[in-house]
Amino acid sequence: MSPHEHVRKSRRWTERRYTGLVQFTELAEGGHFTAWEQPAAFVADVRSAFRRISLGFGDDPS
Repeated sequence: MSPHEHVRKSRRWTERRYTGLVQFTELAEGGHFTAWEQPAAFVADVRSAFRRISLGFGDDPS
């Protein structure tokens, strides 16, 4: 979730709505187009999510 997203959802709401949620991250910067605005942070978050999936949804080892 980016701080300048048009519609911000709380972690609690998101976890209730998406029961198979793997990861919820609140980034320090960015908006609706976070991938373009903060590409390094976006890529790090996507990699972290896939790492968690490959490890069986456990804690992020990084």
